[in-house]
Amino acid sequence: MKENNKNKRENKKGNSKKTSNIKTKQKPNIKKKKKKWKKVLLIIILLLAVVGGVLAYKVHKNGGGLTGILATAVGHNENTKKELGEFKCLVLGISTDEEGALLTDTIIVASYNPNTQKATMLSIPRDTYTGKNPSRATAYEKINSIYSRNEDPQDVLDEVNEITGLNLQYYVIVKTEGFIKLVDAIGGVTFNVPIDMDYDDTSQDLHIHLKAGEQMLDGDKAEQLVRFRHNNDGTSYPEEYGDNDLGRMRTQREFIMAVIKQTAKVENIFKIGQILDVAEENVTTNIDFNAIKDYIPYAVEFNTDNLLTATLPGVSTNKNAAGTWVYIHDEEETAALIQELFYDRDKEEQEGQTEENTTGNTTSNTTSSTVSTKSKSEIKVEVINGTGTSGNLQEAVDALKEAGYNVTRTGTTNTTTKTVIMNKKNIGDAVLEGIEQTLNAGTVQDSESSSSKVDVTIILGRDYN
Repeated sequence: MKENNKNKRENKKGNSKKTSNIKTKQKPNIKKKKKKWKKVLLIIILLLAVVGGVLAYKVHKNGGGLTGILATAVGHNENTKKELGEFKCLVLGISTDEEGALLTDTIIVASYNPNTQKATMLSIPRDTYTGKNPSRATAYEKINSIYSRNEDPQDVLDEVNEITGLNLQYYVIVKTEGFIKLVDAIGGVTFNVPIDMDYDDTSQDLHIHLKAGEQMLDGDKAEQLVRFRHNNDGTSYPEEYGDNDLGRMRTQREFIMAVIKQTAKVENIFKIGQILDVAEENVTTNIDFNAIKDYIPYAVEFNTDNLLTATLPGVSTNKNAAGTWVYIHDEEETAALIQELFYDRDKEEQEGQTEENTTGNTTSNTTSSTVSTKSKSEIKVEVINGTGTSGNLQEAVDALKEAGYNVTRTGTTNTTTKTVIMNKKNIGDAVLEGIEQTLNAGTVQDSESSSSKVDVTIILGRDYN
């Protein structure tokens, strides 16, 4: 019995030793595995660091920020943007009346240049005459009737090319329903309605009732805004703003820019699916995605201060056999305006780039550190009207010229709050302070640009009186 107990104790000890030995043998394996995983983890971290570094470098070379990220994502390099030219297209806003007849409410030539970050919107009045004999003009010969004849946008495109001398290839047709849905999709648009609007047209089921002032517009109110031409009592926009169709076109351009601003907000990125659905249902275009995708990374950071807007030059008249009101465009003024809007701006940029490439960084740094000694009569001043009132532009130009400044260029942009005086060529403080005093408004910003053809650019805001 004792021997059996003794044997059991010995067996137990033996088993205990075996177990101990097993545990002792397992410990080195765990340590080896841990070391192995540490090496793998280190390799992964190093690979991520290398990949991240390469991506960061590419993003930096592509301009950094959101533009750099998007450009890198679509496979761009630092030379892609340089090879892109100005993108132009014709935008048509289409609606229907109660009988289903098509109405062309908006006709705009739009352009964007990713290298200069400049854009243009040229409005074509709906009543623009397209016939050969104005004395016998009929409503059928107005440009807004072309699309309704056979719903072929190419016919409108050809006519606009004939009038402007441009070689537009692309068109975008936007239905009113789509416009309304887009505004609602982005949560409405804040806009300063220029005047009280009160108009009813039962034939189009159109009822416009808006009060003047800054307010949030939903899709329905947005449609009322862009389709308004005159009130029930015949009154319209004030002459200095642009009467009837001219006023409507100006409001359309400014509201389109407000919509673009709102759509480009970060919070609307999560609504991109809804926005694309609206576009698919309500937009018709011949633009191939491959033709436009390269522009998207640079357009997302577009500054609306670089937008120039204008209307086709001409006069309205009803001196024809039918007594029909038509808009006769001025061929010489149109040619000059097209040259300024679509060609001269690109030429300035190209000349500026050539100058930079020729002089190199050393010359550039020397220029930026040297304050210009030009007098106020020698500097070239550009005045851009963003007050929302056309008369303010001429008033500012007259005041500057009377004070001795050399105003060489003028233009119009969307309404902005504050007046900004942009120092393009390192002009001295005394001259800039003089401009501030003359206008009794403005904040000076250093915005040096070797490609600029002016020394100072003034963007008039609503604070200018």
